[in-house]
Parts: sequence; structure tokens; C-alpha cells
Amino acid sequence: MSDLGLHESAVRDSLSFPWIEPPQPGHTLEVAPGVLWLRMPLPFGLDHINLYLLRHEHGWVVVDTGLNTPQSREVWESVFTEVFAGAPVLAVIVTHFHYDHSGLFGWLVDRFRCPAYMSFGEYQSMFVTHPKGDEGNWAFSQFFERCGLSDEQISDLQPMLSKMSYDIDAPTSFHRLRENGLLKIGNRSWRVVVGSGHSPEHACLYSEDDQLLISGDQILPRITSSVCVNVTEPEANPLGDWLASLRRFRNLPDSVLVLPAHERPFHGLHHRLGQLQQHHDAHLETLLTLLDSPKTVAELRPALFPKVRNSFDLLMAIGETLAHINFLRDEGVLTRTFDGKAWRFGLSSSGGEVFTATEDIHV
Repeated sequence: MSDLGLHESAVRDSLSFPWIEPPQPGHTLEVAPGVLWLRMPLPFGLDHINLYLLRHEHGWVVVDTGLNTPQSREVWESVFTEVFAGAPVLAVIVTHFHYDHSGLFGWLVDRFRCPAYMSFGEYQSMFVTHPKGDEGNWAFSQFFERCGLSDEQISDLQPMLSKMSYDIDAPTSFHRLRENGLLKIGNRSWRVVVGSGHSPEHACLYSEDDQLLISGDQILPRITSSVCVNVTEPEANPLGDWLASLRRFRNLPDSVLVLPAHERPFHGLHHRLGQLQQHHDAHLETLLTLLDSPKTVAELRPALFPKVRNSFDLLMAIGETLAHINFLRDEGVLTRTFDGKAWRFGLSSSGGEVFTATEDIHV
């Protein structure tokens, strides 16, 4: 996640937060009849994730799971006893594959022998992992070398990933969530709204009758979700997918109560979508002002993300900077040239390889 770059007071003034304080870690708060907000602790800077518990017939439907850690399982045991009072989990829905959302997916499903719901792209992504151990493979090293990182910076990244990674307990089968699919849970119908960019097919849930939107990481009230290119698909254009998703979410009414995966529920969907658009537009404009001569991703990164405290910050900042570059390449605004070690990007008028939908194979 990255900070929007706006003063927090400006965000508060433009959005409405029905609850001043969130529930305590491990506790719940009812945000609508039969909809509980569970605050699950996380062991890093972003110290929580919001999970949602939906009452259904003689049990509950869980939306997102928390990390695969003893702490998360301890919270769930308390929920089973004190909140569910022994009633079963009837289904588990996971918005997207990131480990704070899907870590205990299989654990919950196996424990209650209930169905697992997820989009196809997210289910497949759970099984794509970084190289194990303290040394990356050749593709990992080459990706960051071509972004312009030094050998020392690259060698620092892989051990950090090994320490930060969490295993995902994935279910062995799932029910596919599709755009506009309907889920009847309790007395409500929830329509699936699929976003992209932060992850491949992020599933949000929209209740038209009650004007509720469980938004996962797709729409957050203060921080912006990471939109990154990584070694798995170095030519990807996730920012294009993200901006298209923002436009689709404008089709939802502004009156919805947004139930995000981090921070507090809020009103002001359309205003927030506008802020997110402006944030990325500003990054794109900044890049264009710097490309009077060809530059690497590493040379452009400080203009977008000047505060890099550690290797994890660097990893995310490089991925997000490349996402903005790849977007501009897809738009035909940038070209790239290879200097024998790294890609250099410049304005199309400066010459170089122009991106086309049908590229020649190159190394």
C-alpha cells in the first residue's frame, strides 16, 4: 500500500466515517443487520485487516481470512466461540489472493467442510510464489537489473522476501466468482463487482438493497492500493486495468457505505474514486516532465517515491514506478531502449522501441 500524498485531514473532510473508532483487535462491530466488522491484527506497519462476517440461515459466511499465523487462528477460535456461539461457517469468500486476505482460506474451508468462493484469476494466483531461499533465480535478478538496480540492491531483495513471506493455506477446490454474479446470503443479494490492477480479478460485493459495498483492497479511504509490475509478468499494464476499474466503480451509487479491508468504513465513494484517479494522474505527469532524456526505472523512482526506508519499500516502489511506465508505453507515449544491462525509457519522439500489441520476440 502507498500513501495518497494528501493531508489526512483533507481526506477526512471529504469523506464521511460513520464510526469514529474501529472495534478493538479481535473484536467485532455490527455495521448493518447481520453484517459484522471483524478487526484482525497484522504483525507489520499496516497493523490490521478488516474481515466481514455475514449471517446466513443457521450459520455464517466469512469474507477474507487474515494471515496464516497462530495469532490469526487464535482470533478465529475466539470468534467461533464468542461470536458464532458454535454456529458453523457455511462458506468462505476471499476477495483476492494476497496473503493477509487468503492466508487461512483452506484452514477455514477444511475445518467446516464448506465451499470456497473466489474468482478464477485470484485462485490461480495463490499458487504463484517467489523463489524460495536467500537467492533469487535468474529471472528475478534479471528483472531488477533491467530496472536499473545495482547488484547490491538486488542481493538485498530476496532475503527480505523470504523473511516477509507468509504461506497461504489454499483450498483444493473452489466456486468461481464472476462479474455480476449474485450471491444470496441471509436476506440480501450481493452482486459481484470485479476490479483489477491491485490483483488480477479482485472480487467486491455490492448489496443494492442495503447500499453496502465490501470493497476489499480495491477502494480504501486514505492509503492507495499498490499497483505493481513484478517479475511474474514484466510487460504487464496493471495501472491500465486499475484505472479502467475506477471508471466501472463509478457506475455504483455514491450513497453506498464502503466496507474496506483497511481503515474504517466510509461514505463518499465517487469522491474517493476521483482522488485515486488524481493520484495516478499526478504520477504520470511527473514522469513525463522527467523524460527529456532516457532514464531507467531506478532513476525515475525517487520522483514518485522519495521515501524508501528499506528493501521492501524499494521493491514496491520499483514495481509501482514500472506500472506507470508500462501504462505510458501502452498509450504510445514512451519508447524504450536497451543499454546492454537496463531498459531506458524516453518520450516517443526521442526514438526507441515502440510498444505494439503484437511485439516481436526479443531478449
